[in-house]
Amino acid sequence: MKIREGDYVQVIAGADVGKRGKVLRTFPKRNRVIVEGLNYVFKHLKKSQKNPQGGRIEKEAPIHVSNVMLYSVHYQETTRSRSKYEMKESE
Repeated sequence: MKIREGDYVQVIAGADVGKRGKVLRTFPKRNRVIVEGLNYVFKHLKKSQKNPQGGRIEKEAPIHVSNVMLYSVHYQETTRSRSKYEMKESE
């Protein structure tokens, strides 16, 4: 996975398409990332002694890596990440 924590990404598919944010956390085994301020879901809280009223809270959910693209803050555009391998000639 080429996206790391702290990178800026833009969503290219899904409900938040076109929005940008900073990667807060990555899950390499699941190929997912949590992006700051995007992909909010509601978590429903059951009534308890700590929370007698119950209710629901809004939190960020992970997005699949294929739905985001690296965003260059300097150039103000999305970029594709590449890996370049060079073979050394054996002597």
